[in-house]
Amino acid sequence: MTFVKTKAAMEEIEAGRILKIKMNEGEPVENIPRSLKEEGHMVIGVERNNDGTFTILVKKGDL
Repeated sequence: MTFVKTKAAMEEIEAGRILKIKMNEGEPVENIPRSLKEEGHMVIGVERNNDGTFTILVKKGDL
């Protein structure tokens, strides 16, 4: 479900804009960056936060 929400958010922004995604630890932290890259977006970084969550920064590609 997390990727579905991420994909919907990516559709709402213009190409070249950066989306900040915050999520809990687990499988989506590995799968979402990979899936975003496969769709032509650029993952800028994945950071572990002090509260056990992760923040993913992704730049929307020219689709």
